[in-house]
Amino acid sequence: MARPVNPRKVFSRPKVKGFIPMGFYASDLDTIYLSVEEYESIRLKDYMGLSQLESSEHMAVSRPTLTRIYEKARNKIAEALCEGKQILIQGGNVIYHEKWFVCNSCSSKFNIKGKSDNTEKCPLCGSENVVLIENDL
Repeated sequence: MARPVNPRKVFSRPKVKGFIPMGFYASDLDTIYLSVEEYESIRLKDYMGLSQLESSEHMAVSRPTLTRIYEKARNKIAEALCEGKQILIQGGNVIYHEKWFVCNSCSSKFNIKGKSDNTEKCPLCGSENVVLIENDL
C-alpha cells in the first residue's frame, strides 16, 4: 500500500477559479483540472522566480516532489493552450498559510490575518454567522 500524501503548504487561495479559451476551436470546452498545489508550484517558480529548492521549502515538500508537481502542471497548461481546453483550478491536498472563513449569510469568503478562531464578523454584511473553511475550494 502506498504511503499517504502529506498536505502541501500554499500561501493563499488562487485569485481566479480558472481560464476559458476564446476562438472557434474553443466551443467544445473540454476541461483540464489544475490542482491547487500545481497552481502554487507554477506561481512560486514562474511568477515569483524562486528556485526549485526555495519553492519546495515554501510548500514543505522535497525538491523531487516539487519537480513532479511542477512538470505535471506545465504539461496540463501546455495541453490546455494547444488544444483549446479550459483550465479549472480546484482540488488537491493543501494547507493554507492564512485562515479563511465563509459567511453563511451572504456566502462571501474572506481571510483575517493573525486570527485563528471563527468568532469574527463578515466584512461584507456584518453577520457573525461565519465558519472556518477547512482547506477546500
